[in-house]
Amino acid sequence: MTGLVASAPDFWDQACGHLAKRDRVMRKLIPSCGPSRLQCRGDAFTTLARSIVGQQISVKAAQTVWDRFVLLMPEGSRQLSPEGLMRISTSDMRSAGLSVRKVEYLQELARHFAAGGVREADWSAMDDESVIRQLVEIRGIGRWTAEMFLIFHLMRPDVLPLDDVGLIKGISVNYFSGEPVSRAEAREVADAWSPYRTVATWFIWRSLDPVPVDY
Repeated sequence: MTGLVASAPDFWDQACGHLAKRDRVMRKLIPSCGPSRLQCRGDAFTTLARSIVGQQISVKAAQTVWDRFVLLMPEGSRQLSPEGLMRISTSDMRSAGLSVRKVEYLQELARHFAAGGVREADWSAMDDESVIRQLVEIRGIGRWTAEMFLIFHLMRPDVLPLDDVGLIKGISVNYFSGEPVSRAEAREVADAWSPYRTVATWFIWRSLDPVPVDY
């Protein structure tokens, strides 16, 4: 729907080599996932909107809702845009499967972008935590959503989204034989992944779902 060509991070191959040397689980996971890799669609607004849609629901459910949602864009539109979103009625957005709260969040996001309240030009010079602090000022964007943005749009190499249910579950399955895992234990496992925790997280997601996660 975005009409944009996906691109992969230039650090991917180096990261895979590093992880395979440092971590026994990654050594098995990486070759099992084939040629697929993290991709950026190149559109900040769409990435944030997709992340909001995906909050607290499964990847499959999020994709279903997203597919319905983008069909609501004004006829002839080739991609999601703040202006286009603001022309969609609340009732139509709800009919796509979005909760009342997520509709409000998406509308707030659109208003911020349309008004120039998101300083995209500054991001390249900002560290991860600074970008997160800027984004969470927008209602509906919490730390998890901001971290998904760092991973899928800015393609920062060392993001560890400890609030992500899939990451914690994947660490439990792959490192603790399915036993419950605390945030501290997950962080300890991920110490071996640095400075490529983004890439390791992506492979952990793939270990649970063969379809690549995509925001």
